[in-house]
Amino acid sequence: MAIATTPDRTRRTRSADILTLAVVLLGFLVLPMSMSGASVAVPRIGADLQSSGATTQWVVTAYFLTASSFMLVAGSLGDAVGRRRIYRLGAATYTVGSLAAAFAPTIAVLLAARVVTGLGAAGVMAGGGAILAATFTGPARARAFAAVGAISGLGLALGPTLSGWLIDTLDWRAGFGVFSGPGLALVVGARLVWETRADTRQRINMAGAVAFVAAIAALMLAATQGSSQGWVAPPVLASLVGAAAAFTVFVLVERRTVSPVLDLSLLRRRRFVGWLLALATMSGGFIGVIAYLPSYLQDPVGLTAAEAGLVMILPSLPMIIMPLAGGRLINRGLPPALLITAALLAIAAGNAALALLHPEVTPLALAGPLVLIGAGAGLAAGIIDAQAMNDVGDGQIGMAAGMLSTVRGTTSAVVIALFGSALIAILTGKLGSSELAGRVATGNIPDGADASLLADRLTDTWRLVLVAVAVLCALAAVVTGRLVRRAPSGTPDRGGDPAKASARAGG
Repeated sequence: MAIATTPDRTRRTRSADILTLAVVLLGFLVLPMSMSGASVAVPRIGADLQSSGATTQWVVTAYFLTASSFMLVAGSLGDAVGRRRIYRLGAATYTVGSLAAAFAPTIAVLLAARVVTGLGAAGVMAGGGAILAATFTGPARARAFAAVGAISGLGLALGPTLSGWLIDTLDWRAGFGVFSGPGLALVVGARLVWETRADTRQRINMAGAVAFVAAIAALMLAATQGSSQGWVAPPVLASLVGAAAAFTVFVLVERRTVSPVLDLSLLRRRRFVGWLLALATMSGGFIGVIAYLPSYLQDPVGLTAAEAGLVMILPSLPMIIMPLAGGRLINRGLPPALLITAALLAIAAGNAALALLHPEVTPLALAGPLVLIGAGAGLAAGIIDAQAMNDVGDGQIGMAAGMLSTVRGTTSAVVIALFGSALIAILTGKLGSSELAGRVATGNIPDGADASLLADRLTDTWRLVLVAVAVLCALAAVVTGRLVRRAPSGTPDRGGDPAKASARAGG
């Protein structure tokens, strides 16, 4: 199959397009499953490998950190050497990481395996989005990305249930190893996808890529270590300074290069920035609950891993339906600003209602708040990407897609780190021990006379964090609504060659 700047639509058939969509959707199903499922395994991993709570939580964080850091790099490589090639390489790397995690003898090896898995995920996510953009145009492209939103929601819903069942039936290792099978299917299926790359072979901006990865890594290190070492501890301050320095270098490099990883002019478009803020708010209001609530449901609530996984279906199920509903509401003429404001306010309300949780809470009592959070996130997911693309010209549509993926992944990684850091930091103040706080926060409350007291302290901490998340989401909803409503729509493309724009957009 020859490499082309765009798929030759005279030679390609509708069945080939459907096959391409199926292969890409499989990737967007599997990756969310492995993400949400990993959080259910955290308590068992900590007990089995005898690791602290803060270290064990890196099983989830390392995956997000690596994937989000390398998303832009993977996208640039795809434009240069072929998007299908990057997709296949990502799938192979993801498979190797999943197998390594299943057989990891120590927590250090397990964390290294999760880094490898995250690297592969970056290739699958960036390559998959680029493949769809190059394959479909017009309404077909909108339907394809709506399907991505729905299938990702399905993956989020199935992940905790599948992993919980595997953990209870076998052990936590099976929860990682099971994903090597779909990973191999992606490697094989990608051979049937048409290859595309940029019209002109681009020089990869390695300096900008390295600076971006270094900045995200330093920021994440500071976020995760701040709660245990203190936010003014020298290592934490050094990481924050390093992140600021790396971001500064990244901006300087991107402003001067002819082939930037990110065209900074996108950040001067108010509506586009508004949709980025909406995306960050949606991810932030949703992912903290997905990552950490399963641990609380197991201890102190007392559910098994499988039961906790079933409860976590509640916020994920609306993610299957609401993306498609959001697209239909837009097509029927409802203002996008109104819809996104309502969606983000629903996420805020769900987090606020969830703050009523307690150790004796029942799954039925959790249903309303969790479904509300999922419905808001699903509605937002169905409209953000399409509306953001409408506010940039064709010459920047590929770069805009890469930035949206980066913001989505980076926000998820940072929120997971900050959510956990906030839990541990507040608990440390209540308990006087960061080590004990880490164990309690990740669902390993020691048995004994103080177990009830520790459960109450954990509950109080959860309530504080959830209220803070609700307030931030509500404020962001108001700001987002103003940004996307006031800025003019139909912003013209102010740069880029039309031919290159067409090649990047895939049509």
